[in-house]
Amino acid sequence: MSQTDANTMAHPLKRTPLYDLHLKLGARMVPFAGYEMPLQYTAGILKEHLHTRASAGLFDVSHMGQIIVRPRSGVLADAGHALEQLVPADILGLAPARQRYGLFTNAAGGILDDLMISNRADHYLLIVNAARKDADEAHLRTHLAPICEVQRSDRALLALQGPKAEAVLASLAPACASMRFMDVREMVIAGAACIVARSGYTGEDGFEISVPEEAATRVAEALLSHADVAPVGLGARDSLRLEAGLPLYGSDLDEATTPVEADLSWAISKVRRTGGLRSGGFPGSDIILGQIANGVLRRRAGLRPEGRQPVREGVQLFADAEGGEQAGAVTSGGFGPSIQAPVSMGYLATRFAAPGTRLFAEVRGKYIPVEAVTLPFVAHRYKRD
Repeated sequence: MSQTDANTMAHPLKRTPLYDLHLKLGARMVPFAGYEMPLQYTAGILKEHLHTRASAGLFDVSHMGQIIVRPRSGVLADAGHALEQLVPADILGLAPARQRYGLFTNAAGGILDDLMISNRADHYLLIVNAARKDADEAHLRTHLAPICEVQRSDRALLALQGPKAEAVLASLAPACASMRFMDVREMVIAGAACIVARSGYTGEDGFEISVPEEAATRVAEALLSHADVAPVGLGARDSLRLEAGLPLYGSDLDEATTPVEADLSWAISKVRRTGGLRSGGFPGSDIILGQIANGVLRRRAGLRPEGRQPVREGVQLFADAEGGEQAGAVTSGGFGPSIQAPVSMGYLATRFAAPGTRLFAEVRGKYIPVEAVTLPFVAHRYKRD
């Protein structure tokens, strides 16, 4: 028995509310973050990827965590102040019905998780990564318990992504058409009371839809009944986010990597920076704010390998074709179907991270030329107006 088999027996894989629908649609199911999840459907990863870029793809992301943070006092600002002790974002300035990207940091300035935070008027809703949701919930309870109630939601989560996502969703919920990037609204879809955010992790316009568990299949089937929508699995989700230059926790982000090294300084709100109205006060703030002021020794960057061979996670990067001076390492890599070329991202010593720098990736004893480039590989198409 393999170690993987033993782990599965000891900790059986969970299933999302859409498991039976995945099987009905011909999904190839694989273990992911403790769940049985669809890697791909019958069309295959390449076609699913391109369909999302051209039309609309529907993803099951119900494995991710949805956590409610509610102030015990009934005053939302109390919860906002409390959350700002854990994340370097401007939570108090987050308007009702709006969402913001955030980071949980540790005392060393490293990233415990990246997450979305939305203002739901009387509470905050946090969307966290699947592999981190238990740890994140415990983290919140440990630090916020005296001030906030912390509750895990059991709702399903769907992502509808692509240039035709608005038209598709508007056929069921017309009010979505007036939403802009990072808006959050309640609306009824296929008879279910949903929480809809105009966001996603593909670089495309689209929506993330929190659905009551018992209505998940009904809502998914209503969306899939539209001619422009196809089901999309984890394989294409990964290649889409990679083309969009979006980091993945556990690959590109971890507890030993700071937001500045990860090229996520934009997620440190102005009011939380040095000289801001509520400067610092989050874990690792001295380190992170010091790096913003003084720079870092390494930085996340895009990489374009020459030729057609993908350069994947774990590959070492060098300044010369003989492997004499190490320049960094790849953290995510694969083939970019939209640009018909391999794409990667990784961490480079800062002196090698400037766009246009020529480097070499060691792949099975050969040194493949790669070029440091500006992210993303495919331009984002969010609806900001």
